[in-house]
Amino acid sequence: MTERAGRWGLRILALVGAIVVWWIVSVEKRERVSEKVVDASLSYNSPRGLILLDPMQTVKVRLRGPDRRIRAIAPFELDVVVDVSTTEPGVVAVQLRSDNVLAPDEVEVVSIDPNSLDLRLDREAIAELPILVRLTGEPAGGTVPGEPIARPARARVRGPATIVSGLTSVSTSPISLDGHALDFSQTVSVVSSDPLVRIVDPLFVTVQVPMQVPEPLATDEPRAARRPRGE
Repeated sequence: MTERAGRWGLRILALVGAIVVWWIVSVEKRERVSEKVVDASLSYNSPRGLILLDPMQTVKVRLRGPDRRIRAIAPFELDVVVDVSTTEPGVVAVQLRSDNVLAPDEVEVVSIDPNSLDLRLDREAIAELPILVRLTGEPAGGTVPGEPIARPARARVRGPATIVSGLTSVSTSPISLDGHALDFSQTVSVVSSDPLVRIVDPLFVTVQVPMQVPEPLATDEPRAARRPRGE
């Protein structure tokens, strides 16, 4: 191959490469634009000392972008951040805009539905409440449970003041009596009856459950001893 032919070969190769690059770029520019509605989760930045009551969990976000990206997008890739600026309890209206949405690159936020939220806020309250022990199931051998004892006996909770003020106790997770005939102890979690009320301390307690023989069975005399005299 002569030197001239070699130069022409390099020129042709460069031309082919340029055509390929142009074709790829032009295809990307001509790619179809699509839209898609996604259920996006809401994250709230609440002021210290205030708690949201019944916050909305998701909103519908309409997105626009390259078809290949829009088709592949998943709800977990979006997050709508709600900033609550008030410092007083009550109802506050918050507007949602595109800059509230954390979305992937190449994707444009077209709309949010709903784009306004009416948020109810309450003061945060802390209280100490007695812990009630929940027993379930049937013990063995005709025994019955005595009065269970939780250690510690009280728990600290945190939640909206209007809800905490109406609580008289919290409880343990259920303790099964199935198969038990003797005294036993079990470590269980402390739970709240309201999802807005959080257990602060302790998260777990140890419960002692005494098992007893019912009084009539414990004092029964032998049948011969109960026969009337003179028989």
